[in-house]
Amino acid sequence: MRSLQRTIASPGDASLVRDSSLVWLASGIVGVSFGAVSVAGGLPVWVPVLMSLVVYAGSAQFSAVGVLIAGGGPAAAAATGLLLNTRTAAFSLAVAEILGPGRTARFLGAHLVTDETVAFALAQPDPVRRRRAFWISGLGLFAVWNIGVLAGAMAGRALGDTARYGLDAAFPAVLVALVLPSVRADAVVRRCAVAGGALALAVTPAVPAGVPVLVALAGLFLYRRRSLEAGS
Repeated sequence: MRSLQRTIASPGDASLVRDSSLVWLASGIVGVSFGAVSVAGGLPVWVPVLMSLVVYAGSAQFSAVGVLIAGGGPAAAAATGLLLNTRTAAFSLAVAEILGPGRTARFLGAHLVTDETVAFALAQPDPVRRRRAFWISGLGLFAVWNIGVLAGAMAGRALGDTARYGLDAAFPAVLVALVLPSVRADAVVRRCAVAGGALALAVTPAVPAGVPVLVALAGLFLYRRRSLEAGS
C-alpha cells in the first residue's frame, strides 16, 4: 500500500491532473446522463449508483441498463455488458507492467482500467510517468464518474430527454482527442486504425451492438505484422 501511495504522490502530478481534467469533465457529464437515463427509464436510484461502483464501465453500463429498460432480464443485461467489456482484456495486458508491484496495486488497478485511462497512460513518454498517469487519471475518473451518476440519478426525471443535450457525444469526442496524436505520428498505426474502423463499419448492420468494437481489434494483427516485418 505504501508503494502505491508513493506512485500516486510524485513530482509532476500537477501537469497530469491538468491534462486529465478534460477527460474527468466529460466523464462527469456522461455520468449525469447515465444516472438520469436509468432513473427516467424506471429503475430505482440505487441500481445505477451501485452498478457504477461495482461494474464501473460506461458503455457496458449504458447497454445493460438499455436491456433492462427494454424489458430484458438481468442475465441478458449482464451478458451484454460482458461482451462489451471483453476489450478490456487487451487493455489490461497493455498496462500490466505499469500498475506497480504488489497484489493490492494490481487488484485496484484492474478495476480502474478504462479506454480513457489506458490511452492517457500509454501516451506518456516513460514508464515512471505512465504509472503516475494511470493512477491519477484512473482514480480521478472513478471519483468523477460516480459523483456524476449519483447527481444524475438524484435529478431523475428533472432533466427530461438527455439526448437533446448531446451528452452522448462527450466521450467519443474525448477518445478521438486522446488517440489523434498517435494516429498522426505513426503511419503504421494510422493504417491499422483505418483497417479496424472499416471492418467495424462493415459488420455493424449485421451484428449486435458492441461487437463492431471487438471486430475493430483485428487491426492490431496488422500492426503486429508490420512490427515483425520492421524488426526482421
